[in-house]
Amino acid sequence: QLQASGGGLVQAGGSLRLSCAASGRTFSSNYVTGWFRQGPGKEREFVAAIRWRTDSTYYGDSVKGRFTIYRDNGKNTVYLQMNSLKLEDTAVYYCAGGAVGLRPSLSRAYEYWGQGTLVTVSS
Repeated sequence: QLQASGGGLVQAGGSLRLSCAASGRTFSSNYVTGWFRQGPGKEREFVAAIRWRTDSTYYGDSVKGRFTIYRDNGKNTVYLQMNSLKLEDTAVYYCAGGAVGLRPSLSRAYEYWGQGTLVTVSS
């Protein structure tokens, strides 16, 4: 089970931190947590992912240098720190998890999905 939280309203240039808490299972050695988002009238977009075994991180081009994904191993929680937010970052953000191979940017690679959390960036 995945529980996403932390969304809200923020002004452009501001910051937010999203959380994705995982519970209820044993995590495989290839477990990955990913964040995806879907803005109004847009397709779902890959944001970031982290591989638990190695802490390797992956980012979508639109968020590189602004967003950071990291995890708290003791809490089985993954965080997405979002800085320098832009109007185009407005979206529902979803966290996902699963045993993901070489393509953590593909949404179909994930088995588990949390509910979305809305991030609204205002001018």
